[in-house]
Amino acid sequence: METIRFSLVVPVFNEEEVLPITNQRLLDVMTSLGEAFEIIYINDGSRDRSGSIIRTFCKADSRIKLLEFSRNFGHQPAITAGMDHAAGQAIIIIDADLQDPPELIGPMIEKWRQGFDVVYGRRRAREGETWFKQKTATAYYRMLNRLTDVPIPVDVGDFRLIDVRVRDALLDMPEHNRYVRGLISWLGFSQTDVQFVRAPRLAGKTKYPLRKMVKLGIDGITSFSYKPLKLGIGLGIILSIFSFLFLIFVFVARLFDLVIMEPGYASLMCVILFFFGVTMIMLGIIGEYIGRIFEEVKGRPLYVISQRVGHFARKGRKTTGGD
Repeated sequence: METIRFSLVVPVFNEEEVLPITNQRLLDVMTSLGEAFEIIYINDGSRDRSGSIIRTFCKADSRIKLLEFSRNFGHQPAITAGMDHAAGQAIIIIDADLQDPPELIGPMIEKWRQGFDVVYGRRRAREGETWFKQKTATAYYRMLNRLTDVPIPVDVGDFRLIDVRVRDALLDMPEHNRYVRGLISWLGFSQTDVQFVRAPRLAGKTKYPLRKMVKLGIDGITSFSYKPLKLGIGLGIILSIFSFLFLIFVFVARLFDLVIMEPGYASLMCVILFFFGVTMIMLGIIGEYIGRIFEEVKGRPLYVISQRVGHFARKGRKTTGGD
C-alpha cells in the first residue's frame, strides 16, 4: 500500500450546501501535488444531509474517508478525532465552509518542506464579518497573550499544517476542554505562518455564533492561564486597603466631631452590592476551573464514533463504533 504523505482533516457540521464545492477544490489542490493523500471528513452530528453527501464522496474515491460522530461533540473534538486517525506525514486542518482557502495548502506544504513543523494561516483581513466580531476577536487574541505565559499567535484559527511529530505529541495531551491552537503553541516546535484574506462564507450560516465563541474564548483562557484566579487576591488586597483607609477616615472624623455625610440606606446598599458583586464574580471564576477539573476526572472519551466509512490506515484512540 502506498504511504500516505498528506492527511486533510475536515470537521463538518450542517454544511450540505457547500460540501460538493469544498470536496472538489480540495481534490483539485491535493491531486496537483502529485503525492499520496487522504481526506478525512468528521461529521460532528450534522442534522442535514452532510453525512450522506460525504458517503457518496467515499464511494467515488477511496482516498476520501468519513468519521461519523454519535452526536455533536464540538469542533475541537472533531479536529482531534481527525488527527487521531490521520496516517499522513503532515496533517492539514481546514474547515468545510471555504472561508480558509484550500489553495493555501500548497504554500503551507512548501514551508513544511523547508523544515517547519507547524505552518498556520494568519488572517490579514476578514471579509464578510461584522465590525463587532472583528473587534472582539482582535481584542480577545491580544488579551489571551497577556494572560498566558505561552505566546499564542494572534489572528490565527485552526487552519494549519502540522508535522506528524506534533500530532503524536498532541496525543499525549488527552484533556477534554481542548483549545487545539493553544495546545500546539504550548508544544513548541518550529512554527511559521502563511498570510491570507479570509473569505466570507460561500453558503449556509456560521457554526460559531457568539455563544460558542465565548465558550471557546473561556476554554483558551482557563486552559492556559490561572491568572483569573489571582484576580481575587488582587481585588481582596485592594478592597482591604480601601476599607482600612476608610476606617481611619471615619475614626478621625468622629474624633474631631466632623459631620461628613448623613447616614443613608442607599450608600450602604451600594457598598454591600459592590462587595457581593466582586464575591460572586470570583466564585464564578473558581467554579469554572472546578467544573473543568470535574470534566477531566470523569474519564469519559473525548468523542464517540458511531461509524467509520473507508479504509483507515490508522485507527486512532480507542472508542466505540466500527467500519
